[in-house]
Amino acid sequence: MQARDAVFLEELCPKLRVRRWRQNIHRFTNNCCIYCGNPSESIDHVLPQSRGGLSVTENCVPACLACNGHKGDADAFGWYRRQSFYDPRRAMAIKAWMDGDLKLAMRLLQWAEPRTAERTAQGDHQTRQASTPLWRWQMAA
Repeated sequence: MQARDAVFLEELCPKLRVRRWRQNIHRFTNNCCIYCGNPSESIDHVLPQSRGGLSVTENCVPACLACNGHKGDADAFGWYRRQSFYDPRRAMAIKAWMDGDLKLAMRLLQWAEPRTAERTAQGDHQTRQASTPLWRWQMAA
């Protein structure tokens, strides 16, 4: 049997393909918002769909509900520069993500998080403070 003769589950159920795609986007950043570092619960279009942005990996980033809702259909970089949690390393990571270089984006996000806090390794469940994040980015394998 050749590959073109096979029927794949994703072909029978397109929603499964979309769900896996969304899960993988969150997995890239260890389920953290690309803008602020809080847990991500949604996918944000860097270039909003209302302005012609497509639903492709290079334009969709994991975001928390607060960042996604507050940004709305604004320009991502203009909006992000005005935020109190702005970090130029995260801005460069977003740009690398949009350019399709996810490996560079993950490295920049890793540098944006101080190594002093390792919540996942220590099992620490304290509340995250803006100046001292409690988890560390891990690069996707």
